[in-house]
Amino acid sequence: MSQTRLTVTRQITTDGVHLIALAGDIDHTTAEAFRQALTTNGSYPRHTVLDFRDVTFMDSTGVNVLIAANNTARARNGWLRLARTPTLVLDVLHIVGLDDYIGLYPTLNDALAA
Repeated sequence: MSQTRLTVTRQITTDGVHLIALAGDIDHTTAEAFRQALTTNGSYPRHTVLDFRDVTFMDSTGVNVLIAANNTARARNGWLRLARTPTLVLDVLHIVGLDDYIGLYPTLNDALAA
């Protein structure tokens, strides 16, 4: 069970991209906070970049939240991108095949410019 709290910092760029920086563990104890961090007024934004630099762990509940956010963004002709994702989280994304569906970028600038 995770003892690390998930912290979230949000901003919206001048061109309407939701930039969300996360720190801590994304697991069954923080999945609802993660889901809420990704939504605005109860729905997922069309364009979102997640800064995963300070994410220390992610399990299947976090994967499910990412899938829902990505599917909703795509249905609205948008996208979800991850930036600065640590190796431990990248390994999870590779195992479940999400790296084929969600853009992974080494820097925030790369994710925003793609």
